[in-house]
Amino acid sequence: MQTDYRKYLEPSVISRLANLELKAKFVVEGFIAGLHKSPYHGFSVEFAEHRQYMPGDDLKYLDWKVLGRTDRYYIKQFEEETNLKSYLIVDASKSMSFRSSESPLTAVSSLKKLFKKKELSSAKSNVSKLEYATYLAASLSVLMHFQKDAAGLTVYDEEIKTFIPPKATSQNLKLILESLANIKPSGKTNTASSLNSVAERIKRRGLVIIFGDLFDEQQSVINALKHFRYKRNEVIVFQILDPIEMSFAIDSPTIFKDLETNKEMLSQPISIMNSYREAVKEFIDKYKKECLSNNIDYALLSTDTPFDIALLEYLNKRKRLN
Repeated sequence: MQTDYRKYLEPSVISRLANLELKAKFVVEGFIAGLHKSPYHGFSVEFAEHRQYMPGDDLKYLDWKVLGRTDRYYIKQFEEETNLKSYLIVDASKSMSFRSSESPLTAVSSLKKLFKKKELSSAKSNVSKLEYATYLAASLSVLMHFQKDAAGLTVYDEEIKTFIPPKATSQNLKLILESLANIKPSGKTNTASSLNSVAERIKRRGLVIIFGDLFDEQQSVINALKHFRYKRNEVIVFQILDPIEMSFAIDSPTIFKDLETNKEMLSQPISIMNSYREAVKEFIDKYKKECLSNNIDYALLSTDTPFDIALLEYLNKRKRLN
């Protein structure tokens, strides 16, 4: 039986809430509640504005109240000490608008670019890839704000549409949430060019978190990810796909429509299933291999995946950086 906090980590539940800020807060509160009930409870110290006392630290910054409550020694940290600069990058191209529940006879983009899981599923999602990406990016920005980390936002399609530099302020968080709430899918994807442009704008190394379906020329995207690593940034890639895109659980004649060009193709999926699976395996294996070899964290997320999986990925990365 699921505990109450778990339901606020489910995309289908969160999608029914009123606005993006409320959605993000419910996700983060559910996530924190889950941490306190799980083997990851040790992460809870990350939410305080303190660090453990080390020999040589100035005692005037010792937090005596915390000492009295916990019998542990913690030093108060100031904003410049605690800030991890994080750059949230969201793909808002038209391919990100796809949701399998919307049209049973329409699938997205080129088959050779789609992904599958080891176990196939016929599940359909009522949350689009872009909605999922915005919920996750908003939740991470709220979580970062709790931790006094600096978050920024980039939104792109064929080019960069929004660029908000990282800051650890309430005003900047509000600006990020408003920008995410107002995203509309548009244009074709130009992931590689956009990522390279962001890499050039980053003057101080930090944590780069990318949200998108990565439906672009693969080697160019990989080279762009390497660009961030060349500039000594840490990188997390969240590849977000619909369950149908990963399972290809379609067994009737289907119209495949490219959401970015509106081109259509009628096909019998059964006749191309084997070729599709081979192309998919090659495509996803290359992303995984290249990310691993370049010390890039990679996670493949379905739009029905609970948000805590991605949030833990961030916390694990943050803990390693500290």
